[in-house]
Amino acid sequence: MTCPTCGLRNAPGTPFCASCGAFLDWEGEETEPAGTGPAPATADAAAPPPVPVPPAEPDPAPAPAPVEAPAAAGPRRPGAETDAPVPGPPPETPAPEPVVSSPAATLRCGACGTGNEADRTLCVRCARPLAPGPRPEARPPWWRRLLRRRGRQAPLAGTRPRRSRRRPRILMPLVLVLLAGGIWFGLPHAGRLLGLAREETSPPESLPPSAVRASRALKGHPAGAAFDGFSNRYWAAPATGATLEAEFGAPGVRVTKLVVFAGTSAKKDEFLTQARPARILVEVVAANGDTDTRRLTLKDQPGQQTFTLRASRVTHVRITPETAYGTARGRHLALAEVEFFGHRG
Repeated sequence: MTCPTCGLRNAPGTPFCASCGAFLDWEGEETEPAGTGPAPATADAAAPPPVPVPPAEPDPAPAPAPVEAPAAAGPRRPGAETDAPVPGPPPETPAPEPVVSSPAATLRCGACGTGNEADRTLCVRCARPLAPGPRPEARPPWWRRLLRRRGRQAPLAGTRPRRSRRRPRILMPLVLVLLAGGIWFGLPHAGRLLGLAREETSPPESLPPSAVRASRALKGHPAGAAFDGFSNRYWAAPATGATLEAEFGAPGVRVTKLVVFAGTSAKKDEFLTQARPARILVEVVAANGDTDTRRLTLKDQPGQQTFTLRASRVTHVRITPETAYGTARGRHLALAEVEFFGHRG
């Protein structure tokens, strides 16, 4: 079969050209190879037998002898009534050229099985749509696979299905038990956790004490001067070792930081006129009687100094200066301001 597009000869019955992939399913003219038809008749076989002629008077000139037609090539069969030649072997049919599949025919039709080019949408033979098929199902997430029941495989025809024991599913009850236990044991600490979350999300507020007192104080410089909100008035003690106390009452407050103004004033020229605390002992007493002790070191400079002091349900704070800067004869210890910040309740 000769391709009408590129002219390549293909083997009989090939639907597509091996070179260009064109469709070859068409009916061509069939030609009989030479030497396979009936052999031509000879002159002797076609000529009628001679008819006898009655004797006649001799002619002066003899009649010409009949001319025989040349016999066909090939041996004659003995005893044959005609002089027809014996047919020889049929001519050799040329071997068909090998069919090479087209590299472009990579998409096979699902209806007739014909190969098509990858960019085609309809089959070249049956014109059916060349759909790529359904897309593979996406794999569900792990948490769906964990809770999904596996489908039972259907038994084969003629067989009896096995009876399988149903195993108890203990995963979900175990999770519920653990969740309930966590809630039960976490309830006593829920308030504390909520309080810590509130401390991180809301800014701290000033916590002035409900009552203050000092173990020793000079005249004109009482303990209240250290909690009045003014840095130009101060609490004065004759030496280190005196205590300054602040009370907040029940149920207590939540303290997050402590602010201290050392010396007599926030101004530098007034700051150096008296002795200043260098290290202080801070005792924080909770509502249940627990005491937390901190030692804080102050810088010898005027102005605000801030320290982190985290404690819950604080009802009482005691501050004791242990060492001081600028001590000398005739000088006393001065503490201008003490402030607490945090949340109530």
